Amino acid sequence: MTEQFEQAEPLEATTVYREAGVRWAAVLWGPLFALIGYLTELLTAGPRHGVGWLLVAIGLFAITAPWVHARRKFMTVKLTRAALWQGREALEVKRIAEVTDVGAPVGARVLGGGWSVPRKYDELPLKLDDGTVVLAWARDVQALQAALGRVVVPPSAES
Repeated sequence: MTEQFEQAEPLEATTVYREAGVRWAAVLWGPLFALIGYLTELLTAGPRHGVGWLLVAIGLFAITAPWVHARRKFMTVKLTRAALWQGREALEVKRIAEVTDVGAPVGARVLGGGWSVPRKYDELPLKLDDGTVVLAWARDVQALQAALGRVVVPPSAES
């Protein structure tokens, strides 16, 4: 149903809406936790475990980095003038017929390849040019809907 297609313009130049799955700053949580632990040890009378805290920092970083990478890959929402990306799936904007007042039928396909809308994300039903309804998703559905409203050309205005 959705395919990869060639872009005439660079993606960064045409990005209308973007919602990252997570920020890269999240990889610093573990090392910051380890630093706080080490600094707490420095303030107390007792042995200092600098190497231990360094290993904790490296371990937590090693666990967090793939998580951040995966969330950025599969949970990013991006809209350009040519396509709507939901995770790794691209839907051409010209295929979207309606953005507002679309009901979500039971069993509607979720964009991005998941079985359901990701947790902590809200759904936005989109009607395609062939009459099917798919579910787009975003944390800020109103902002995505407004951005889609600026990009999507209604079928009656195409001719």
